[in-house]
Amino acid sequence: MASMESEHPRQPNPEPASARETHGFQAEVRELLKLMIHSLYSHREIFLRELISNASDACDRLRFAAIAHSALLADDPELGIRIDADPAAGTLTITDNGIGMTREEAVANLGTIARSGTAEFFRSLSGDEQKASQLIGQFGVGFYSAFIVAERVEVRSRKAGTPAEAGVRWESGADGEFTVETVSQAARGTSVTLHLKADAREFADPMRVRGLIRRYSDHIGFAVRMPKEGEAREAASARAGTRGPEARPGTDMSGEASLEYEVVNQAKALWTLPRTQISDEEYRQFYQYLAHDFTDPLAWSHNKVEGKREYTSLLYLPARAPFDLWQREGARGVKLYVRRVFIMDDAEQFLPQYLRFVKGVVDSSDLPLNVSREILQQDPEVEAIRSGLTKRVLDLLARLAKDEPDKYATFWKEFGAVLKEGIAQDQANQGSILPLLRFASTYNTDNTPSVGLADYLARLKPGQERIYYVIGESLEAARGSPAIERLRERGLEVLLLGERIDEWVMGQLQSYEGKRFKDASRGDLELGGLVNEADRKEHDAQLKESKGLLKRIKDALGERVVEVRVSERLKESPACLVLGEHDLGERLRRILAAAGQKTPEVRPVLEVNVGHPLVSYLDGVTDSEQFTELAQLLYDQASLAEGATLANAPQYVQRLNRLLVRLAAPPRAAS
Repeated sequence: MASMESEHPRQPNPEPASARETHGFQAEVRELLKLMIHSLYSHREIFLRELISNASDACDRLRFAAIAHSALLADDPELGIRIDADPAAGTLTITDNGIGMTREEAVANLGTIARSGTAEFFRSLSGDEQKASQLIGQFGVGFYSAFIVAERVEVRSRKAGTPAEAGVRWESGADGEFTVETVSQAARGTSVTLHLKADAREFADPMRVRGLIRRYSDHIGFAVRMPKEGEAREAASARAGTRGPEARPGTDMSGEASLEYEVVNQAKALWTLPRTQISDEEYRQFYQYLAHDFTDPLAWSHNKVEGKREYTSLLYLPARAPFDLWQREGARGVKLYVRRVFIMDDAEQFLPQYLRFVKGVVDSSDLPLNVSREILQQDPEVEAIRSGLTKRVLDLLARLAKDEPDKYATFWKEFGAVLKEGIAQDQANQGSILPLLRFASTYNTDNTPSVGLADYLARLKPGQERIYYVIGESLEAARGSPAIERLRERGLEVLLLGERIDEWVMGQLQSYEGKRFKDASRGDLELGGLVNEADRKEHDAQLKESKGLLKRIKDALGERVVEVRVSERLKESPACLVLGEHDLGERLRRILAAAGQKTPEVRPVLEVNVGHPLVSYLDGVTDSEQFTELAQLLYDQASLAEGATLANAPQYVQRLNRLLVRLAAPPRAAS
């Protein structure tokens, strides 16, 4: 739950001030609270970042709403955040004068988690506290992070544009329930008061809080104020109990002179500053604030475009994938600002889907302030910015791959499968994406995807005109594919692919640097200059000697195969199935079938290794029934090697058993 406050103002129907109700938390909230309390001890200070982030969002949303309803800001136009730390009382209060909440919104926003994929998130959690805390960081801990350090949390709020008697008070001790009541509140906005646990009293120390603000929230776009350091702590404690969300710097609820407040953060959006004025540590801190992540980003790109169009972008590459990366409804896109005014979170129109892992901010000087998602989908200005940002991200990835290969290996492990989607989705940038791809390969003994296409071309054999690859159910299956046995014997490198997306992606590729891609399990191998005259003579001789056997196998298999031929692929296996160049592979057929789509029937070619002992044995079988059974067994084994599911597995087992019995039987004594 990244933000606890709603975006658009609406008139409430306030209940009587005495209407106090008790509600139970949503089951997911209870689970999240338990994890907060027990799994995030080592990261507990991030609660302040999350609550300040919420307060900043509330101010952003009010500023946006005031574009259409200027009266919302009339009584208090200076948006900001105030923090009061009271060591004596053991409390910490974060107050904003942003959009605020109605009673109904407080119940909905503070009692449930509406984020898509919540169930999947909790299924991914385990008993490992270290891993659990990282997953929570990916999820975004939001308002509930308060319970990391607080035994009780009180929220007072009033929605902008509503009367004073429409305020709401929300309170919970993280015991599975919360209470809510309608109260009178003079000023709009929200105040969150944390009654700190005994072992968290350090967060009531103003100096400690100031340090955390500078570390985690220095570059949010609103001023974060605290009482001046020179004021006596006793005065702060005396007045902290009387100030509520309606108090502003300069006065307290009684109208008496209050503490003097000073700004403790830079209060200037990081992306608006020149790059020369920003340290790497500040960039990292801003990413953690922006992405609600504990870890540092892998890299970032900060650019200002001027001329025909003007916009500033600050884009980050995360170090790990979020739990909802593959969920269609997951959060996507960047934060959009127009002339420093926050417009929307997750503006997915500014980057293509295959770059959905990128976090960042875009601030345009040309878009209208009243822009909507519908307008963004049609605005040519947005398309121009999208094109520029896409190129910016791909250039950033190229630099990372060249200059910091270890970091790029981390990126590929987390996001490589997503980046592959760009091969099919973005033809215009396919040439930039291709060098970024990484593969496992027969050149290496392990299955780490570390081979780029430039590496492959550097190792081409003399006369080699194709980039060979093979797709399997897994990388292990691809490495063991019968279809590449002869290629490996010749010392030809083969790229190994084993992800669900690979067949679809590779079907979109034609060539790289003038060398065509070639699936080793389809059609002719197109060895070209790699085959010498001796190879051709040997193949012709095998074909001439085996014509009768090939015809017998074809007759035995009937319509299951389109042809039976002598193999140029096999070295150790007796047979393999070869698809046509444009036939759907078994894996893609299963995916389409699972989606309810009909797929055309595929009849493969059966290639046999006529030098294999099993094929030689088959050639010597004269009994037609036994021959047919063995030919079918050979076909089934070739299907299994390709990852196919047998239509009649018990029948295959029976055939295999009968063969084993015959082969194991002692020879009959001569009469």
